[in-house]
Amino acid sequence: MRKLILAAIATSALIPAVATAQTRELERGRAEVRQGQAEVRRDLRRGDVQEAREDRQELREDRREYREDWKEYRKKHQSAFRRGAYQAPRGYRYTPVRAGVNLRPAFTSNRYWISDPYSTYRLPRAQAGTRYVRYGNDVLLVNTRTGRVLRVYGGFFY
Repeated sequence: MRKLILAAIATSALIPAVATAQTRELERGRAEVRQGQAEVRRDLRRGDVQEAREDRQELREDRREYREDWKEYRKKHQSAFRRGAYQAPRGYRYTPVRAGVNLRPAFTSNRYWISDPYSTYRLPRAQAGTRYVRYGNDVLLVNTRTGRVLRVYGGFFY
């Protein structure tokens, strides 16, 4: 019985450490992508096309690794991505949208805001004047002043 209790305590202590390690992995991957983008821009400013080509290849690899890490995180934390049924504002219904579309103000009200997109869903930080909004099972990055959709994460929620 004592071994069982000790094993349960050890497991409960390990779970937060694994989640923290995954978070660090995602943050590290995001930083590598940003660094790769900066290197490509720097090479293009200098006119070094060959170096920019090589850095773009590395950037593609970094993005692929980041996507795989994020998918692994999502798979291990499925409960966070299972939300209740989506209810559109009265008189509207869900229709798929693309970046560049202007949403009506009813869809960007605080009722549809994602309250903690960074720690819960590991979404990139939103710039000032933008907000993550739930739209059906999608997540939209929206300019709060104009209602313009900047980015679409389709099929985000289960």
